[in-house]
Formats: sequence, structure tokens, C-alpha cells
Amino acid sequence: MTPPTTSRSALPAALADDAPGEWLAVHVFYAASPRPLLLQCVKPLVDDLTREGLLAGYFFINYWLEGPHVRLRLRPARAADTDTVRERAHAALTAFLRERPALYEVRAGFLADLYETLFTLEYSEDQRAELLGPDGRMALRPNNTFEDRAYEPEYGKYGGPAGVALAEWHFQHSSDLVIEAAHSMNLHLRTVLLGLSAQLMMVMSGTFLPAEEPLLTFLDRYHAFWDKAFGGTNYTADHGYDRAYTAMGDSLPARFGHIRDAVAGGGHERLPAFLRGWAGHCAELRDRAEDLARRGELTFRSWDDTRDIHLTDPAAVLPMLLSPYLHMTNNRLSMTIRDEAFLSYVLARALRAGAAEEAR
Repeated sequence: MTPPTTSRSALPAALADDAPGEWLAVHVFYAASPRPLLLQCVKPLVDDLTREGLLAGYFFINYWLEGPHVRLRLRPARAADTDTVRERAHAALTAFLRERPALYEVRAGFLADLYETLFTLEYSEDQRAELLGPDGRMALRPNNTFEDRAYEPEYGKYGGPAGVALAEWHFQHSSDLVIEAAHSMNLHLRTVLLGLSAQLMMVMSGTFLPAEEPLLTFLDRYHAFWDKAFGGTNYTADHGYDRAYTAMGDSLPARFGHIRDAVAGGGHERLPAFLRGWAGHCAELRDRAEDLARRGELTFRSWDDTRDIHLTDPAAVLPMLLSPYLHMTNNRLSMTIRDEAFLSYVLARALRAGAAEEAR
């Protein structure tokens, strides 16, 4: 799918001068928890650039290709600010990596095997050939380094230029949320991380799909996707699901039911404080997506990359966008594939249990 483009030279001079610059993308290869990088480098950098009027937007994602790294996206407030934003980012990253380097090297062991498996599953043979090292495995970039890369929006996944612009707006909110959670919560504790992700997933999915049947259908498909996509590996094995679900306690269906009822009915004030803002944002995100759909501004690319799909029905658009929105928030939380498969199973099972209890 080729997005339409607008030449900056075709814009009136005043508009061109005031329009945001093009997105910058910096890949920070850091083989450690991204928490210190986010809290001690990215957040102060973004806060300073925003306060000085130099930044129109930002977000980050975690990725594994060529080694674990954070992909930081920065949009200068104006094209004239591009060099300044890039130089400030480079200076902040250089100082951080010098003062707080990651000590782990991904050369062998579980993570190396995991990344090699992902490399094989997600990239074609021709694509892999361009990224192989001398040993025939995925080449790794030097640890504690960063590189400027091209920013490549996924137009087919998010519905074209209008959909990507909406996703970028959402991604900043998601990034802010995760950075704040990393600052204020003990996300290094697995139970805390899983609990947070489950509740964020419930808020977003319940906001997009308030009716029970569509929501359960989506959660079942979300689980099946991650399970099937990595079939043949042990990264989504469901061994222990039942035991883990039971260990979470009998109150789980009621807790998730409370969240679902609150977001479906617009009763955000009944949610815990850390979920209220997220619920309000998800409602606005849903409304904006529905509006774009009704105006005919969303065109997706088929999964097999053979055709464009123009959708105007919000009932078709919302589940299609919900899946990558959920996944990318979980990505920022450093959730694993297995975590996503498990939590979608937990949410669906808890909702079914709650419905069965109400029917008694």
C-alpha cells in the first residue's frame, strides 16, 4: 500500500514553516532492562524538548532485531528544529550510555535462542540473508550504541496515513503511561507487571468492544493468533494455564467484570486512579477511530499483502485496530509473547466465569 504524499514545497511558506518536521528514529541497542534508559534519559530528554517548544510528539517501542533495543521516535515541532532535536537526542544518549552501560551481552543462552527463533519466524529467507552475521545467525549490533534509522510507518496495519497519524497520537499516550508506571510501580515484580497489563488490556478491549460476545470472540482470536504464530516453539505453551489462573484467586472474574462495566457505561470515576486516565484516553481513541472509519479515511492491507481493504464500518475497524494497539502497549511494558497469549486466555476465561455466575 502506497500512502499519498504531500510535498512540503507545495505548501504555502507560512504553513510549511509552522508544520511539524519529519519523524526521527533512533535505535538504542541496550541489552538490559529499558527502565533506566526510559527514566533517566528518554523522559528528561522529551520533557526538556517539549518545554522548549522543540517537540511535536514522541513514542518508543522495544524490539529485538539485531539485538535488544529501544526504538525512539521524535517529531520536531518544525522542520527547522530537526537538527537541534537530533543533536540533543544524540548528546543525551551518549551521556547515558557512558554513565549507565548495559553489561549483558546477547551471544548465547535463552535470549539469543529466542531472538533467533523470532528472526526465522518473522522474516523471509531473502530478508534474513541481508541481516546474517559471519556465523550464519542474526547479526547483532554493538551493545551500548545507537544509530539513526529511517522511520517506516506501518500504513497497512493502521489504516493508511490517517490511521497512522491516529496511532502516533495514541502511542505517545501509551509511552507516557508506561514510563509513569515504570517510575511509580514495582514492574520488576512479575505479579505486578502481569496485573497491570491485564487491567490495561481489559480497559482498552472493553472500551472498544463493550458487548460480551464480540469481546469474547476477539480475546479468543487474540490468544489463538499468538499461539499459532509461534506454534512449534515453547514460547506460548499453555502448560500450567489452568493452575496459574486458579492461583490468581476467585475474585478475578468480579474484578474484571467491574472494569468492563465501568468502561462500557462510561463510569470511569469508579476505576482505580491509575486506570481512569487510560480509560478516558481509550474512549477518545475509539471515537476518533470510528470517525475516521465513517468518513472513509481508513484503508488497510490484507494479511497476505495482496490487496487493500477499505473499511467504513466501525464494527469491522475497531477489532482490527484493537489488536495492534493492545500489542504495542504490552510491547512497551516488555511483555513476552507467552504473556500475551496467557493474559488473553485469562481475560476470556474470567469474563465467561463472571457471566456464568450472573446467570445462576
